[in-house]
Amino acid sequence: MVTTPHSATDEALMLRYQRGDRNAFAELVARHETPLYNFVLRHTGSSTAAEDVTQEAFLRVVQRAADFKHEARFTTWLYTIARNLCVDHGRKMKHRRHPSLDAPVAPGASQRPLLEVVADAAPAGDVVRAAEWSRMRRSIVEAVEALPEDQREVFLLREVASLPFREIAEVTGTAENTVKSRMRYALERLRAALSEFEEYARALR
Repeated sequence: MVTTPHSATDEALMLRYQRGDRNAFAELVARHETPLYNFVLRHTGSSTAAEDVTQEAFLRVVQRAADFKHEARFTTWLYTIARNLCVDHGRKMKHRRHPSLDAPVAPGASQRPLLEVVADAAPAGDVVRAAEWSRMRRSIVEAVEALPEDQREVFLLREVASLPFREIAEVTGTAENTVKSRMRYALERLRAALSEFEEYARALR
């Protein structure tokens, strides 16, 4: 079977880029630009900062391409770079704002925003349900933003970036069991904060 650029793994594309294939890097950008932007946006709370950080992250990939190890996971490497840039950005801000989980995604984005991961749009034509749906979505945003930062970070890496726990542990420099515990605590907090909507959510299923 012939491997096409679209079926090649991230790691294979990175190795091809190391050997001078610029198209391989373009494919990596096409695959990861939107989810990375969404992750950074929710860390910085600013579309302008998210654009700058995302661009800088890919620039760092170019600058450090020779350092990429064959056995490494590209997503782990990329999100580690992006996370460190987000931390640097936060330190430079006098008053760091919490990220907005319902902020618009990048133009032409194919990945659904976090709020849309929870459920689809309310039934058309049902004004009561639409109003309740809007209130629930806002409560979800507020509940996630109220999470302790370490729990929110794990939640975003899992739900927005779709990274497995093993990779999240590498990105955050934390033991995998600790990452799983933070995710569990985050979900417990969210369930408690959103308990009033449990009956409504069941009615929509």
